[in-house]
Amino acid sequence: MQRRTMLCSSALLTILSFWPTAHRSAVAAEAGPAGQPRPVLVVPARAAALYVAVDLPREKLPTPPEGPWQLAELDVRGRTGDRLPAQLVPLLSADGTPAAEHGRLVADIPPRAGAALRRFRLEPAPLADVQPADAQPNGWRFEPDRGRSLKLSDGGRPVLVYNYGTITNHSVPPSDGRRSRACYIHPLWGLEGECLTDDFPKDHYHHHGVFWTWPHVTIDGHEYDLWVNQGIRPEFVAWLGRQSGPAAAVLGVENGWFVGDRKVMIERVWLRVTAAARDERALDLDFTWIPVDRPITLRGAEGKSYGGLTMRFAVQAEKDSTITVPGGSGSADLPDTPLPWADLTAKFPGASAPSGAAIFVPLEHPDYPPTWLTRHYGPLCIGWPGVKGQTFPPGKPIHLSYRIWIHRAAVSPQQLKLAYQAYTTEVQWQE
Repeated sequence: MQRRTMLCSSALLTILSFWPTAHRSAVAAEAGPAGQPRPVLVVPARAAALYVAVDLPREKLPTPPEGPWQLAELDVRGRTGDRLPAQLVPLLSADGTPAAEHGRLVADIPPRAGAALRRFRLEPAPLADVQPADAQPNGWRFEPDRGRSLKLSDGGRPVLVYNYGTITNHSVPPSDGRRSRACYIHPLWGLEGECLTDDFPKDHYHHHGVFWTWPHVTIDGHEYDLWVNQGIRPEFVAWLGRQSGPAAAVLGVENGWFVGDRKVMIERVWLRVTAAARDERALDLDFTWIPVDRPITLRGAEGKSYGGLTMRFAVQAEKDSTITVPGGSGSADLPDTPLPWADLTAKFPGASAPSGAAIFVPLEHPDYPPTWLTRHYGPLCIGWPGVKGQTFPPGKPIHLSYRIWIHRAAVSPQQLKLAYQAYTTEVQWQE
């Protein structure tokens, strides 16, 4: 199965995706000690930092890839220069489960202009130079919270909480399906420790941090509303993986959609988040859904298109939020509008200055670019398959991937375009 790989900006997180198009970077093998091949990764030179996520050339790595690794930059004459920490992470099967313990390489490559290509040799790193992040007192840390949530921190600073158990707001009436929810991200923090997301906002109780739901789910002629948990609900099933290292923290989870006691949809979600660098961080989300035993139709809200990935920002005053799309910034909300990306910037509680986050859509997304609903009071909603809907057969995986690019301060439209351009730069292995 062919997979598409990307070069991404420094705070980028490309979540363990499999990509159905050809690759576009170059890798050659150079012999190491005792004839051990050492692959060479060739990437385009960029003035912006790149975060590389690329499938390993396993035919050139006959020895199991254990221990720490690094990328050693080679100059045009083949001499070795800077060495960068590299991390090996799982490769996923078509059903969203790990296919191999070590199948992809991720690394943060600082910017450099003035050259067409840069070359990096993959080689083992001395244990004294590169230690697993878990062994570092100021590295990544996963912490259980109240038996229903898992908190991720980086160097003692909070990053996000994944709520796998049921979260209930007792101020919402018991008869209201919006009173409880599970399987979502909240809080998601900015780089100054400010909380970017909202949960149970008074204007829309059903909004909850970073979530992925649809208002129209049709099964056997019956319609359900996952958007407000009406007749259907998500539930945690199992953890799929958990890893941390010098380049990223990775979390995999399996959930199910349930109608009563019957599971109707398998949901597998992978998160990969980078360490904060150069005033940015990225969270990549890789989704796989598989209808269990009968067709399922998903459809967005009429005239608005929400239904899919949504991020509800903790906007304090609508007038103070700025939404930027490729066409620029404006005061008007955008319903049912095709967009490759959108950003919301505001001054959030606990922050001394405005900050924000953008959602990026990869080029291989079905029906690219999908339609969106943007609202200055807080939500950015990607609508797919949109208001016309689509029926998915049982047993066939549905794949979607996105990036949430978090920035410390307000950024210009040009900075957003460069970050998105870095996210969508393709790479490939070349013999």
